[in-house]
Amino acid sequence: MSTPSNNEEFLQAVFAGLTEPHRPFVLGFDGKPKERKAWGGNPWQFGKTSTENPSLNWYFTLATYAPDDGYHRQEKHCAGIYGVMLDDVGTKALPLERLAACPPSIVIETSPGNYQATYLFDQVQTDLSRVKALNQSMVEAGMCDPGAKSPPTRWGRLPFASNGKTEPAFECKLVEFHPERRYTIDEIVERLELAPPIESRKKAPGRKAAAIDRNADGVYVPRPDENEVIAALKKRGLYKQPLGSGKHDVSCPWRGEHTDQIDGGAAYFEPSDLYPVGGFKCQHSHGDKYRIGALLEHLAVTFQAAKHRPTIKVEAGELHRIVDAAEAVLAESARYYQRGGLIVSVNTAPESGATSIKPVSQPALVRALSGCASWLRYDARAEDFVTSDPPARHVQVLFDSERYEHLPALTGIARQPHLRADGSLVREAGFDAATGLFGVFDARLFDVPNKPTRQQALQALAELRALLTEFAFASPADEAAALAGILTAAIRPSLPAAPMFHVRAPQIASGKSYLSGIISAFAGPGTPSAVAFPTSDEECQKQLLALLLEAPSVVVFDNLTTDLIPFKSLCSALTEAFLTGRILGVSKTATVGTRSLFLSSGNNVGPVKDMARRCITVSLDPQVETPATRQFTGDPLAAVRGYRENYVSLALTVIRAWIASGEAHINCKPLASYSQWGAWVRQPLLWLGLQDPAERVFEQLAQDPDRETLGRLLAAWQRVHGNRPAMIREAVSAAETGFADDAKNLRECLLEISEERGEINRRRLGRWIARHQGRIVDGLRFVRASGTTSAERWAAESVMSVSQVSSSHPVESVTDDETDNEPVEVLL
Repeated sequence: MSTPSNNEEFLQAVFAGLTEPHRPFVLGFDGKPKERKAWGGNPWQFGKTSTENPSLNWYFTLATYAPDDGYHRQEKHCAGIYGVMLDDVGTKALPLERLAACPPSIVIETSPGNYQATYLFDQVQTDLSRVKALNQSMVEAGMCDPGAKSPPTRWGRLPFASNGKTEPAFECKLVEFHPERRYTIDEIVERLELAPPIESRKKAPGRKAAAIDRNADGVYVPRPDENEVIAALKKRGLYKQPLGSGKHDVSCPWRGEHTDQIDGGAAYFEPSDLYPVGGFKCQHSHGDKYRIGALLEHLAVTFQAAKHRPTIKVEAGELHRIVDAAEAVLAESARYYQRGGLIVSVNTAPESGATSIKPVSQPALVRALSGCASWLRYDARAEDFVTSDPPARHVQVLFDSERYEHLPALTGIARQPHLRADGSLVREAGFDAATGLFGVFDARLFDVPNKPTRQQALQALAELRALLTEFAFASPADEAAALAGILTAAIRPSLPAAPMFHVRAPQIASGKSYLSGIISAFAGPGTPSAVAFPTSDEECQKQLLALLLEAPSVVVFDNLTTDLIPFKSLCSALTEAFLTGRILGVSKTATVGTRSLFLSSGNNVGPVKDMARRCITVSLDPQVETPATRQFTGDPLAAVRGYRENYVSLALTVIRAWIASGEAHINCKPLASYSQWGAWVRQPLLWLGLQDPAERVFEQLAQDPDRETLGRLLAAWQRVHGNRPAMIREAVSAAETGFADDAKNLRECLLEISEERGEINRRRLGRWIARHQGRIVDGLRFVRASGTTSAERWAAESVMSVSQVSSSHPVESVTDDETDNEPVEVLL
């Protein structure tokens, strides 16, 4: 039949043979469906009822109605039903491919990726209970939105219409139209392998009491250890062997019908997302006759038991136990985890193959719980427990929970073999309970010796260095820093904290982005997208929370035009294992892991202030006028991407060789907050004879503008005031009225720090000194003087540094997270 060009032709084809006075209903209106209150509609009569204007929301019923003092869309007036509709196929329900065994008569795309599929009956059904039972079987099989009830009164969308739910409105599309495809109810059940429709239940005295008595077993019934279908096959001598991936070789119970009585070609499939009760196939001539329903009937196994799932009973007064059971079945599925107070899953995008952590939304949680367990509620009419959907209230309570007792905590994603805290290598993919990391990699492609030797480490390092031979590093320490970036990228998920790596050059086309790309390739497959460096701490926090929630392998700030400003949230992300804040779209505070590699690049820009100790700079200097004209012989980035597993294995070999050696750590300046990084990245490179990759950090700390300004202010303050504490106003007065060079120097420092319209802003100056109190520069520091005056008084105090302490004095080790490599006060 030709494709209809309007709703009138569509309805005429669907209701072919319709006789008066029976009529379906249609309804058209503008706006959003959820805002509409009147859903009465009008009876449709060919050629007399308008269904034009495709910009409207248009609906129709597959049921027809007989007049009774007019037409009414009520079940008691239903004259017959022409088919059943499946709503939300591809979103709330199973994908469209699940219907391939029984192709739908009609498929309409009602929103992007969301379909309405219709099965037309071979003849009008007047037994409404049978149609309702078929609809319920489809809902239980996950083929339809669980809320789709009551076929005798249900609305479906017409194809030549708009969906006002979306913004902008979505133009519905007729994807398939085959009104000649008409099925019996039995054909639909058999071909889609549905549970046999239960049309009615016989009521018996005492049934309600018996149902309630069974509640003594609790609200949660765990999944049986053995699949009941497999157990029944074994008991009857029909089971042969497992075939892997949930498939099992079995003897066909109807092998007597096979040609030459051959016993072969039959298989049982365990339940899956697409086939909730499993499947049965026999390759012989009766393959379409005997499906899973026939097998279960033969084995005397119920469809509920065949699902091989735990069961949760919804009972009043048991909300806490039901929610706890719901979390337990999620955990048992091994597909859901908790991360920072949210329920999450690990998702791989089919288009790009990129793997990320995705929070589970509340609607998605309903579907997840429906797939992980069978839900039962007591039905007073049936006087028994019947299959139901997870109740919205219970789902919301689970979704909003502050903590989860059963779901394993997901630390992050490992895209290659990774290290445990003891230095051992996790070689298998999947969730590792010891680290909390989910490995997404093919273990067969990585080759790391169990106990690599120093010689193997040297050879691996030589191959890694060969990737960098054509880069114009400013110094050997910069090459070591680039290699440290490569090793860090290879094991970043295993490190609780790691410094940022910044590639710097004096001019464009020096290879900054290219080097960043090589380092990124060691962190994970694919090409990470660069993000703009934030302009405020609020923007930075929102950006980092959104990015880190998905656990990306790399966060890249490319081609910076400003220095790396020490936003509080960025500093925290580089020194802390977690970052906490509110995420857009989530109603509670979330905590995300920070185990992603941070990279940046830019011309003549770099880390300043507190970022100086958190960032390792790799300096490139081609020392030519036009770097873009240089010729290169190799393409190391293509090599790493093409043979990523081999190069990552080399990096892991270097690290594992150092750990396996058991040698004492090589003496070097400590880098606070990064002890584990130092043990697994810095030490191996020093061990193999390279310069210290953290050398640039100490240079940055010495050249920190804040440090230099503070040093000048301390010296000028002490020369003017000596060791005597002075109030801010006293210092400003001395600087403004004094004529000596010391007063002039002090005034210059104060203006540099707190100048406003040519004057010294005392409040700003006070806040600046308070923020830097206790920091030691050149043996001096600001200390707040004790006293009874309301105004704060500050003194520039002399402090003896570690380097000045005589070896004859006993010294205690002091660590100051904010003053690395500066003189530290020592108590004698």
